[in-house]
Amino acid sequence: MNIEYHEFYSEKLNRVMPFKSYGYAGKPIIVFPSSGGSFHEYEDFGMIESCQRFIESGFVRFYAVDSVDSESWLNKGSWPGDMAWRHNQYDSYIIDEFIPFVKDHSGWNEPMITTGCSMGAYHSANFYFRHPDVFDTMIALSGIYDARFFLGDVSDSEVYLNSPVDYLRNLQDESYLEAYRNGNIIICVGQGNWEEDSIRDTKAVDEILKSKDVPAWVDYWGKVVDHDWPWWRVQMPYFLKELKDQDRL
Repeated sequence: MNIEYHEFYSEKLNRVMPFKSYGYAGKPIIVFPSSGGSFHEYEDFGMIESCQRFIESGFVRFYAVDSVDSESWLNKGSWPGDMAWRHNQYDSYIIDEFIPFVKDHSGWNEPMITTGCSMGAYHSANFYFRHPDVFDTMIALSGIYDARFFLGDVSDSEVYLNSPVDYLRNLQDESYLEAYRNGNIIICVGQGNWEEDSIRDTKAVDEILKSKDVPAWVDYWGKVVDHDWPWWRVQMPYFLKELKDQDRL
């Protein structure tokens, strides 16, 4: 497998941001790390290996990014508005700096896939819903989609714009809704250990999307399916296979 380490200085974040790419061709998949994770955890926890056949066949190419969660949503000593402000800088890094790199590196100029597990699923959903011109597919595994999970009840306009259950509920812009209707929305959650919060938020997003006539594949796996890497290693290749079999990659 072709594996490359990359880094460049981000003007948006004022730091060097490392990341890795896996594969040689195919539709790019942008991978966001879980809570407290980094760009290499997807490989470390066997996710790349579990998807190897799709990578080596040239259907997809993974790009695993780093996060600034410790300075945004997980920075408990910071005011919620400041947390959201730092995340919005990260949003600008991904959209204005990282995605142009991916396009140049991969030669892919069409919409991409976003994915992640746990907090990475939050990021994958938030980036998909905020930027349907950049992403046309999301695979969110065991995610949280309400920013209040990180912040408590304190909020402001910047927090609202990064809380999918809130902005989706009030969304009326048909250009966004139509993009969602034409995209591939996959949201999966188990019903085993440590999945309670993710089940709650998954149900909330499911109900909101149905109310907007936005089709989505919302998949509730069984009561033995825990919030943990062994199950995510099963889920990710399962959904990639389904997308491939439906000619949606």
